[in-house]
Amino acid sequence: MDATLTFTVTDADTAAAVGSGSLPVLGTPRLLAWCEAATCAAIDPTLRHGQTSVGTRVELEHTAASAVGQEVEVTASATYVDGRLHRFTVAARNVGGKVVGTGEVTRVVVDAERFLSRISS
Repeated sequence: MDATLTFTVTDADTAAAVGSGSLPVLGTPRLLAWCEAATCAAIDPTLRHGQTSVGTRVELEHTAASAVGQEVEVTASATYVDGRLHRFTVAARNVGGKVVGTGEVTRVVVDAERFLSRISS
């Protein structure tokens, strides 16, 4: 179970735009969102009708800056599956190969309707 997604850094993706700093480079919250998107792309084909997955734990190290206009390739690979629990290793690289970030994302498969019914207004 794995997936690779490619994103281009825009002004809306910068640390300044997402509130995680003042520099015009890829913000860590956006990198995290891209990593989660890759895990969703990896797990979604395995889900039955009515199921979805929710993120429950994230560990991310953002190791290099990416400028506006740069492409970033994010890969998620399943490393552990135990029933509903799925753990993924994630890696992000600038197209060209420089590592931008690495980490681990844990997702749990849930019944979407049941999950939403537990949320109180």
